[in-house]
Amino acid sequence: MNTLAQKDNPLAYEFFTGMPRRETRTLEDLFDNYGVRHQTLAKISDMGFTVNTLIRMTEQELDDVIQTMVENFHIELLFGERYGLKAAVRAEKKAIEDEAERQRTMSFSSKSEKKRRLEGGPLVALKEVGKKKQKRRRLKELGEDGEDRPREHPFIVSEPGDIVRGKKNGLDYLFDLYEQCGKFLEQCQQISKEKGEKCPMKVTNQVFRYAKYTGAGYINKPKMRHYVHCYALHCLDTEQSNAIRKVYKERGENVGAWRQACYLPLVSMARANGWDIEGLFNRNERLRIWYVPTKLRQLCHAERIKHGE
Repeated sequence: MNTLAQKDNPLAYEFFTGMPRRETRTLEDLFDNYGVRHQTLAKISDMGFTVNTLIRMTEQELDDVIQTMVENFHIELLFGERYGLKAAVRAEKKAIEDEAERQRTMSFSSKSEKKRRLEGGPLVALKEVGKKKQKRRRLKELGEDGEDRPREHPFIVSEPGDIVRGKKNGLDYLFDLYEQCGKFLEQCQQISKEKGEKCPMKVTNQVFRYAKYTGAGYINKPKMRHYVHCYALHCLDTEQSNAIRKVYKERGENVGAWRQACYLPLVSMARANGWDIEGLFNRNERLRIWYVPTKLRQLCHAERIKHGE
């Protein structure tokens, strides 16, 4: 189906994009009342971003765009603009999801009613209700396992030794999860040796499955991959890691801002090490079991090209 047919046919549009058709909006409409200045919107447009591009980005990708605007394009974003950009995109995604859910519910209700009328009897209605509950449960589980859905970080910025209470956890707890993963890896290696199978040398999906099997379901791949560079800084330069934690706690920054701040020291270390970020990981006893994050590799490559090295 060509582009024109997709544009004229709302059903085709939804099939190809996975989202219901909404009225075309401009960047000004998207960020209206979110404190984003016109000159900032002009820069975003000059960079080639559209409404459709932005609302299909993950939270991490949007963080990367903001970081690029500030560091590479030297765009001076106001403090509130950073949050306004993300809040506007998050709200638009929520509106699209709500509209899609409304349409699915209406379609489902129509089909269920028609089927009950044709087949009759209360048993059919009960089965339909049960299927609907199972579907909602599966969607919820998918969201918890890493689907692109806005949600609050489970951690807060804390200094070493801070006792964090309530529903959130401190960074000491986060780093302890990585230590636990190391122990689960050792157990997986021992089991593989006993079975005569190939031993995993790094924390792979096998280790995460084993952790879940033993009851450590709180250790999951998306979460551990998300903060692995923060743990790397903690292992390679604990003093600098603690200093950054202290500064960002005093500022009242959230864990997302702290996470972004952990990249720069690692890039500096890589430069001092001849841009061998892999070697930095492999030479550290606790860090060698983790893969170097793709984002960290990209930043090192960009800085290397920037300095002509």
